[in-house]
Amino acid sequence: MRVDITSKGKMRARLVNYIKTSEVVRQPYPLQIRSNGPHSYFLKRETWGWTDFLMNPMVMMMVLPLLIIVLLPKVVNTNDPEMRKEIEQSMNMLSPNPELPDMSELVTKFFSGSKGPSKTGGGSKGTRPAVKRR
Repeated sequence: MRVDITSKGKMRARLVNYIKTSEVVRQPYPLQIRSNGPHSYFLKRETWGWTDFLMNPMVMMMVLPLLIIVLLPKVVNTNDPEMRKEIEQSMNMLSPNPELPDMSELVTKFFSGSKGPSKTGGGSKGTRPAVKRR
């Protein structure tokens, strides 16, 4: 609704059309406006629900893997010998190779103060042989 008042004091009420801005649909003046209810000046406080808790990203990151760990063995039939072979093969692929060096040992050796010659090749650091002075 738009009310235009001219410099002479003449008033005109019209409906606003945002698509055709030049179109004028006059409304009878004085305007009769009804209220829909009391005006609310404050926002209503949000309520807390269980879905707010369950859809929290931290809760989802903890609960979904737990559900997968608990429910997946019940869904997969482990009595089938072919399925059992596939599961054993996948578990063997995940086991570490004994020929490869262990990363924890490498890091421990690197950061520990070893007295022997260093295998990492650190350059000039290390112990020097004692030199006799005159």
